[in-house]
Amino acid sequence: MYKDNPFSFCPAAAGACLILASGVSAQTLSTLHSFNGSDGSTPVASLVLSNNTLYGTAWTGGSGSAGTIFAVNTDRTGFTNLYSFTTPSGPFPHTNSDGGTPNGLILSGQTLYGTAKNGGNSGVGTVFAINVDGTGFTNLHTFTALSVDPPFTNSDGANPAAGLILSGSTLYGTATGGGNSGSGTIFAMSTDGTSFTTLYSFSEAAGPFPGTNNDGAAPNGLTLSGGTLYGTAQFGGNVGNGTIFAINTGGTGFATLYDFSATSGSFPGPYTNLDGANPYGDLISSGQTLYGTAVNGGVYGNGTAFAFDTTGNGFARLHSFTPISMSDSGASTNVDGANPYGGLILSGQTLYGTATGGGILGYGTVFSLNSDGTKFSTLYDFTAPAGPYPPTNSDGASPQADLIISGDTLYGTASAGGSSGLGSVFSLSLGAVNLPQLTILQAGPNVVLSWPANITGFTLQASSGLVSPLWTTVSPGPVVVNGQNTVTNVISGTRMSYRLMR
Repeated sequence: MYKDNPFSFCPAAAGACLILASGVSAQTLSTLHSFNGSDGSTPVASLVLSNNTLYGTAWTGGSGSAGTIFAVNTDRTGFTNLYSFTTPSGPFPHTNSDGGTPNGLILSGQTLYGTAKNGGNSGVGTVFAINVDGTGFTNLHTFTALSVDPPFTNSDGANPAAGLILSGSTLYGTATGGGNSGSGTIFAMSTDGTSFTTLYSFSEAAGPFPGTNNDGAAPNGLTLSGGTLYGTAQFGGNVGNGTIFAINTGGTGFATLYDFSATSGSFPGPYTNLDGANPYGDLISSGQTLYGTAVNGGVYGNGTAFAFDTTGNGFARLHSFTPISMSDSGASTNVDGANPYGGLILSGQTLYGTATGGGILGYGTVFSLNSDGTKFSTLYDFTAPAGPYPPTNSDGASPQADLIISGDTLYGTASAGGSSGLGSVFSLSLGAVNLPQLTILQAGPNVVLSWPANITGFTLQASSGLVSPLWTTVSPGPVVVNGQNTVTNVISGTRMSYRLMR
């Protein structure tokens, strides 16, 4: 767990490299539920909160092995499997009556609305509704069958990979495939399932994968500001790395606002650029500014967080996730996370999000940064799962969804890990705490580490690697020098990492 930007200090004479890490461990993660398969597995979508109950979906598992809709209380009680999608059958694409592989939910009154990526009468997804008590499941729309030959077209879209947004009695969403050119659609429909309208079909992406066009391909989640829908497309655009787009709610005025730039590099990467590539998570809107993430690209090839000013000031990269290195266990580690599939949320002037990989143990992080890109902090590093497949841990691993916030607590899902290795629901208490800054200096043959003595309750830990449980408390403990807790260690020539933990 890190605060602000860590740095490396490598005394050349000693041949040691000491990596500074300032802990933000006042954030306390609680596992609210670990999935076991019968109740779902692989939760990859964000949650919705009503009173003290969280509602969400799991991509797979349940009685039909096609995913579930669930509810769990914020105090870890009352987990309920509200609905299990039925088992698809037949030749590919497999069909059923309700859908499968559900995405995120929205809540209106006592009704949850969502999309399923697969299944339905044509096997390419559905839009559904269900009451919060698990009754009244309704298939509001089944996406129509795709053409047999490429580019696999239809009239309405196929395989939605994001949730919906609601304005009045109208639901808006995207489908990643299908449409007139096979590159996906933006659609609208009433909450009772009538009046389905395809607002926009993305143009065919030509050339080798991922293909290029002028508008994007494989659109993701939407956000609504005034009468304008904003969203991202994961692929397509001028160089195939995705776009940011806008369209009026009536389907007019489609505009490509931004094309993510080309990446450079060679196999196996990293593939880098300045802005990011392949945006996947939802955008959020605050005033005239959109905030989002890109899974890939950036200065180090591990994704970015970005802002886009819709008034004409354009794109700003807020953060590039840092380089990856291999740990002793073979995990891909860094200090802040990598490949953010989930979008961002905004509370005050602080953005919060998750990274699917990276972090000090290689299994993802929860992070925050100011909306101007300053003060990036890793709030939590998920622990390393262990054991036979699927490997397990206590907290979860590889988060892929947006977070939600209530008071000083973040809620989210992890797609893997947990007590059965099948994912978890978690809460992360932010807490109001003054965080210490750990500093490091070389003094001859010694390294001197210090932090403010007036911030209590933190312990200095050291490790010769970045794999749990190698962290040990540094002994002897600190002495106070000029108002600073101070620890002096001899430089041994072994690479060491330090962190403050509470």
